[in-house]
Amino acid sequence: MFDVYRNGKRDLLVLSTGSPIPAACSSKKWRKSRKRILKVSDEIRSKVQTQGYYVRNLRIAKERPI
Repeated sequence: MFDVYRNGKRDLLVLSTGSPIPAACSSKKWRKSRKRILKVSDEIRSKVQTQGYYVRNLRIAKERPI
C-alpha cells in the first residue's frame, strides 16, 4: 500500500506505507490524503522502489490559443 501527500502548490508525493517524508521533500508542508491507495501505475511503483518516493506536480497546463 502507499501513502499519498499533497501540499499547497498542488504537488503530489507518494511513499510506501509507513515511510517517513524524505529530506529532499521535507522543506514543504505536506498533508496526508485520507484515502488509502492500494494500486499505483508501474511508473510510480518503480520510482518508489528505487528512490523511496515519487513526486509530481498536479497543475494542468493551460492551452494557449493560437
